[in-house]
Amino acid sequence: MTGAGRAERKKAHILLGWMVLAAMLAGCAAQQTPPPSPLAVPRQTAPERVVPEGKRPRPYRVFGVWYQPMADAHGYRQKGIASWYGEAFHGRPTSNGETYDMHGISAAHKLLPLGTLVRVTNLENGRVLDLRINDRGPFIPGRIIDLSYGAAKELGIVRAGTAKVEVVALTSGPPPRKRRKMVASVGPAGEPNRFFIQVGAFGDRKNADRVVRELSESYGEVLVRPYQCPRSRQTLYRVLVGRTASLRMAETHEQMLRDQGFPDAFAIAE
Repeated sequence: MTGAGRAERKKAHILLGWMVLAAMLAGCAAQQTPPPSPLAVPRQTAPERVVPEGKRPRPYRVFGVWYQPMADAHGYRQKGIASWYGEAFHGRPTSNGETYDMHGISAAHKLLPLGTLVRVTNLENGRVLDLRINDRGPFIPGRIIDLSYGAAKELGIVRAGTAKVEVVALTSGPPPRKRRKMVASVGPAGEPNRFFIQVGAFGDRKNADRVVRELSESYGEVLVRPYQCPRSRQTLYRVLVGRTASLRMAETHEQMLRDQGFPDAFAIAE
């Protein structure tokens, strides 16, 4: 066979290989279902206390962004994109302390009071569902509500992953019979404790105590708060300093600690 013939044969083999690969990829794409909304997005799962009527819930922060939940959902109506979350969070605590049941009917919202009953209308197929807000999220830009798998199934959203919806508040907040008084810890001056700076979280208590000794010279009060991770069940020892009722002051302390060699310091609402 001549050199030109071998070259043509080689080109034909390469072309055939690309055609086979393209056919395989097309087959895989045809068998895949549309991906649901992302499940690996960190959520705000620290339980929030139900606060008395008229009081503003404490703010919280996710991805470095502070969110101030609404004190009252009266008149709330919004159109936007709904997503859903399922197995990755099944059995884990929601923001109001309940255990998340992916097959149940519930939803997460960034700002509505926990316990608010809302009516969700899928504007793409007309399905309507009433459900209760018991979690925080979604923390993806452009999405206004994160449905449980069961709720998404009822609304016909599971396969597509997202849908355009309208959310309308049916109640202004949690039912009165479920409201509890919020017990606020009070400092020496009688000031409610709202914000701390978490300097770090350590798996070894000795390391936490070492940081406490280091910071005690500059800060009058340094606390160690144990925290058990819901998934791994590992106990972490959180070092907290800078108690203040002012978010702005907490952010100032946060920056000071970072400048002092604690890059992981961040303000939290307690």
